[in-house]
Amino acid sequence: MSNGSLQDRLYGEASKRKVLDWPTRISVCIGAAKGLVYLHNFAGRCIIHRDVKSSNILLDQSMCGKVADFGFSKYAPQEGDSVASMEVRGTAGYLDPEYYSTQVLSTKSDVFSFGVVLLEIVTGREPLDVQRPRSEWSLVEWAKPYIRDFRIEEIVDPGIKGQYCSEAMWRVLEVATACTESFSTFRPSMEDIARELEDALIIENNASEYMRSMESTGTFGSNRYLSIDRKMFASGSARIDPAKFASGSGRIDAGK
Repeated sequence: MSNGSLQDRLYGEASKRKVLDWPTRISVCIGAAKGLVYLHNFAGRCIIHRDVKSSNILLDQSMCGKVADFGFSKYAPQEGDSVASMEVRGTAGYLDPEYYSTQVLSTKSDVFSFGVVLLEIVTGREPLDVQRPRSEWSLVEWAKPYIRDFRIEEIVDPGIKGQYCSEAMWRVLEVATACTESFSTFRPSMEDIARELEDALIIENNASEYMRSMESTGTFGSNRYLSIDRKMFASGSARIDPAKFASGSGRIDAGK
């Protein structure tokens, strides 16, 4: 693809990398999510990609995300098939721990990997980095306490700090948190993920338009974008609600 991969744009060779703004990062992931929705639901028989990662999300001329590399793809087990996959395939850092331990493959394995990609677009960090202290090797494990303690500003990619709507950021982190649940039954479907990301992009674009209108009238300085959202967040309107990821309790129904 003409614009390389998502991985290239997040932490590829510095001389060739152009920092992606936050709305573009969300948009790229929406495109990739819709591709996985098609594989899981509309390809005739459910196909599981098994190697979802940022280097397999390619960017076309319009910066739309396209899922690529189907070398590890496999049909989902049907009734009467063996439930266990004898060959566990995937990439370290993205691999679903439940799939790895049980060898039972499902669409939720792709969901876990996609959740890691969402953490990548937030942090700009690789999913596995053994050059860091041992407790920080895994992006998923490193990010968890920061998300739990609402300290997202400490993990956001420096390239987009101060340039995002915190409510939209929290929407994406909510989805990433649900996707990377240890137990697959608590993870959302790709359809629900795509809808949530579309909602996050609407929120982000509306906030951007509002800030542009305020700045054009001189109401706010250019550095006020994040602080407005922080006040809203402090009021409780943008906090993660883990209960909504349980079946039937909110926007995302992990039981679908």
